[in-house]
Amino acid sequence: MSTTVFVARKILTMNPAQPEATHVAVRDGRILAVGNAADVETWGPCRVDDRFAAKVLMPGLIEGHSHAMEGGLWQFPYVGFYPRRGPDGTLWQGLDSFDAVVSRLAEAERDMARAGVAADAPLLAWGFDPIFFGDARMSVHELNRVSTTRPIVVMHASMHLMNVNSATLARAGIDRDTDIEGIARFPDGEPTGELQEFAAMFPVTRLIGNLFRKVGMSEQGLRMFAQVATQAGVTTATDLVNDLSEESVAAMARITADEDFGLRLVPAFRPPDAMRGDEGPARVRAAMRFNHDRLHAGMVKLVVDGSIQGFTARVRWPGYFNGAPNGIWVMAPDAVHEAVQTFHAAGFQLHIHTNGDEATDLALDAVEQALARHPRVDHRHTLQHCQMADEAQFARMARLGMCVNLFANHLFYWGDAHLGMTMGPDRARRMDACGTAARLGVPFSVHSDAPITPLGPLFTAWCAVNRTTASGVVLGETERISVMQALHAITLGAAFTLKLDHEIGSIAVRKRADFCVLDDDPTTVPPAELKDVPVWGTVVGGRVFEAPRQ
Repeated sequence: MSTTVFVARKILTMNPAQPEATHVAVRDGRILAVGNAADVETWGPCRVDDRFAAKVLMPGLIEGHSHAMEGGLWQFPYVGFYPRRGPDGTLWQGLDSFDAVVSRLAEAERDMARAGVAADAPLLAWGFDPIFFGDARMSVHELNRVSTTRPIVVMHASMHLMNVNSATLARAGIDRDTDIEGIARFPDGEPTGELQEFAAMFPVTRLIGNLFRKVGMSEQGLRMFAQVATQAGVTTATDLVNDLSEESVAAMARITADEDFGLRLVPAFRPPDAMRGDEGPARVRAAMRFNHDRLHAGMVKLVVDGSIQGFTARVRWPGYFNGAPNGIWVMAPDAVHEAVQTFHAAGFQLHIHTNGDEATDLALDAVEQALARHPRVDHRHTLQHCQMADEAQFARMARLGMCVNLFANHLFYWGDAHLGMTMGPDRARRMDACGTAARLGVPFSVHSDAPITPLGPLFTAWCAVNRTTASGVVLGETERISVMQALHAITLGAAFTLKLDHEIGSIAVRKRADFCVLDDDPTTVPPAELKDVPVWGTVVGGRVFEAPRQ
């Protein structure tokens, strides 16, 4: 039995019984001892690894709401508004006009043609968000400038909308007579090429073979996801929409078992609309048989409504600030109740996407009804995003024993739009209310929803601490939390929402030897600089992974 002792300038354990240390001993991938040199030497001979002697260790950061496609999507052009760094460290510049989007797509189309890619093969891109372009909406007119023959599909940053060109509409069979909610139309009734929510997007995803999702489950996509995670100091991340098909589970089990794969993966099953009875629970149980120390299936994901910035979230009165109509029920209310009842009764933990406060009411109603029929202790059903919840809804979560995972990154990326366009000042100031969750005792974490926003828990923590929009406005000062509360949210808090706090989330004896390696101490830098603390890499199960750099 070999023991390795990692030495650091400081170790932030997130363990209240022993908040700081300088040495941590690791054996068989687990933490054997934590303390000073004398504490760890009592366990006998060891190999001392002092490469981190000038650095700071803390528990491996945990991303409680992300999607594995964050890796695979980098196989397609990025056309987002904000600059973004890829898995190899390359910085992609943001695009601030429709012309710039068209230019990048046209360049990608020329590359495909030069490479001999078939003329009818689709050009896929991702990251676009029209909310940054005022009242204008991209349509077939812009995308037809790239090609009128090759299908072009541009997934929005929210993943709840897409834009396509005329060739895609024709091949997907979408025209003025197609009766599906969410197909945007010109005044004459013809489709504009903007498709809102999953039902409207389904004919296109079927046409392209659901490639946006499939690249996330490819070996290249999963390995790129692990690279992105290492860059961000993340050692455990969710794939919060997964079909748990035999093919997907087999791929995840094989790839994550490779000792060179530096990430623990937690997939959540999203049941298809047609699934009924015990078919869903049976699929989750089948996937759980493949679990090992770096793969943890067993959670269930439900998506109730859409995106606030896409105006597809379901919000209560007085509705959207700019007068837009209310959003779309991704799941019909009756279906939400049925699914919550089914998976709760079967003993699974539910993670429920609710962006708007009307959707949050529905989810709370469904969980309360399920608990009345089948009481359960420590279920930890978690509302994901839950951006518009008010104090009464948080109090209700506390009474029901629920958790919440708040989308703090929205405060920076879309805070200005929420202030002046989607929600207005009063409601925008209470968005992603970490302060209220802490005050009312609702266990919480914060997240990026990568690839919606970049994977980076220190940035997410910075958002929750400072609540600063891209323009520098402080959005709801009373909802700010302390740096230590934010660091807890991206470590032990996130582990708690995943029911993995017995394994990860703090540096304590017996837990997995997962560490984030930092060049500076996040507890001593000014709170405004928390996002700028450099990440050197990670340690996963005692194995060191250095982040790729450009």
